[in-house]
Amino acid sequence: MREPANRRIVLAARPQGLPTLQDFDMVTAPVTPPGPGEVLLRTLYLSLDPYMRNLMDPVGPGYAPPVAIGATMVGGTVSRVVASRHPGFAEGDLVLANAGWQDHALSDGSDLVPLGDLAQPSLALGGLGMPGFTAHVGLLDIGAPLPGETVVVAAATGAVGSVVGQVAKIRGARVVGIAGGSGKCRVAVEELGFDACVDHRDAHFAERLAAACPQGIDVYFENVGGAVLDAVLPHLNVGARVPVCGFIAHYNDTAPQGPDRRPELLAAVLQKRIRMQGFIILDHYGPRFDAFRREMGEWVAAGRVKLREDRVEGLEQAPSAFIGLLQGRNAGKLVVRVHAD
Repeated sequence: MREPANRRIVLAARPQGLPTLQDFDMVTAPVTPPGPGEVLLRTLYLSLDPYMRNLMDPVGPGYAPPVAIGATMVGGTVSRVVASRHPGFAEGDLVLANAGWQDHALSDGSDLVPLGDLAQPSLALGGLGMPGFTAHVGLLDIGAPLPGETVVVAAATGAVGSVVGQVAKIRGARVVGIAGGSGKCRVAVEELGFDACVDHRDAHFAERLAAACPQGIDVYFENVGGAVLDAVLPHLNVGARVPVCGFIAHYNDTAPQGPDRRPELLAAVLQKRIRMQGFIILDHYGPRFDAFRREMGEWVAAGRVKLREDRVEGLEQAPSAFIGLLQGRNAGKLVVRVHAD
């Protein structure tokens, strides 16, 4: 069957602050058939993640090159093999891929992970994929929570934070979430099982966080920065661990925001002997990903970890959904269903 034309969403301009719809463009071209050793993929689900904002700047973050003007926006996908000239993949195979923001893509197979008969394939982009893996490695390797310790996680109902909190509970910690809005805080406590959740939009946020952490904070999973980090810093205990996987509050900054907090941060790191460690999840796939998928799959199957998904319909909705993600409008892992399977 002849495949339709391929729609691609490309980077049209470098954003100045928060991206706008004018920073993206949709272009259409014929679908290219696979050459020797290649497979043709059809995108079923596209993952939208905060790191993509960093790749829109002219200088990349170091672990990945920036997206060129006119190039397809990058992103993880769940894809179906629709044609194959690769000995390791057959037509109809379901795979985890890096097809980006487009209907179809070619691959030489080196970046594909077979998914088999996964009941809900989109979870391979969330709790059973990169965001869940980020939570698992950051919390358990760097945070290393002990039973009874207090773990605080920002963006508590997001793709990473929601898993961090639930895994910390499995490890016996007391978990306090930070989220934007009372509705998200209710989800964190009533659905995800957090012990408490504090709304960072509350006028008395700092006081409410202090009240929720009477014994201080032993582990703070950092993925936001900004005013949230400012509020957390005074309550970190001696020997606290701070895994850092992101700082979304600053991704759209075009100039320094607010007072310089670096002296306070460095003083806390020194005086309280805090271990603050950044990590890039790409470094951990080889030795760890298979074991993570097995363990997380068991927790999800047993109901010990609940995975929330915010699904958007249609590739054309990706730019507006991505802008909403950067503003905290999503409720769970944000995915775009590009094509029905």
